[in-house]
Amino acid sequence: MLRPWAAQWVTAVLLCRTVAQYSSDQCSWRGSGLSHESHRRDVEQVYLRCSQGSLEWLYPTGAIIVNLRPNTEPSSGHMAGLHVCIKPRTYSKGSRVYLEHAGDVRLLLAEGEQSQGTVHCFSLADGALFVEAASQMDISRKITAFQYELVPSQGPGAHMYPYLHHGLVTCKPCSDEEVLMAVCTSDFAGRGVFQGVVSGTNGHSLAVVMLSRLFRQKSGLFAFGGGRGRSWSGRVNVPAQCIVPLRGDEYLLTGSIHLVKPGLAAHLDTGTF
Repeated sequence: MLRPWAAQWVTAVLLCRTVAQYSSDQCSWRGSGLSHESHRRDVEQVYLRCSQGSLEWLYPTGAIIVNLRPNTEPSSGHMAGLHVCIKPRTYSKGSRVYLEHAGDVRLLLAEGEQSQGTVHCFSLADGALFVEAASQMDISRKITAFQYELVPSQGPGAHMYPYLHHGLVTCKPCSDEEVLMAVCTSDFAGRGVFQGVVSGTNGHSLAVVMLSRLFRQKSGLFAFGGGRGRSWSGRVNVPAQCIVPLRGDEYLLTGSIHLVKPGLAAHLDTGTF
């Protein structure tokens, strides 16, 4: 059963004068509540068609509905099994985030929870994001900001996604097929050793890695050490329940970047190939 205020907003969704705004690349959106007239109860529609992107709403006022879709031809085949994962920025505040579907709303992120930067995932079939401005007690600057990523829950490599399968991650040697898939689709690939492990977040640890060979990387994940010995150092996310080998053996390391954080997809002892 909807609360009175929620029912008013849902009614506004159906009756409002919607204003569609698109970012230049349809992946990210940036808007401001300063252009919103305080006496109006319009709900603005935002449409994003990308596998990943971001949203930034300055001085939130009223509400916006964020419609996320993959950048493919509309079909049930492409939509089925897709999930959305969002990660609020640690400075995000000024609004509450709900899931809205068929006139019903469910709280996903309270205003006070956003500073934790915890990743939340849901099925794309669950509906759109309904972002409602919180009551303002002062005139300080507030920004609602989060990153999003669309991910498949099935298919090759889906089980490696770090945020969808909490408690179901299995730590096992990678098969030849999994290694080949990881090498071909990874955001980074290199050869090196694990030097240590530090605590992380979202059920993951951070493995400290030193690479002797760097085959490929995105976004400067590994920093070049310089000097006569060529090496690169960095940190990657590993499920907390997985044991990181620290015996000094070299491994082929591959992984992907999810919501700005690099995650290990597969590692293979170089002595086996």
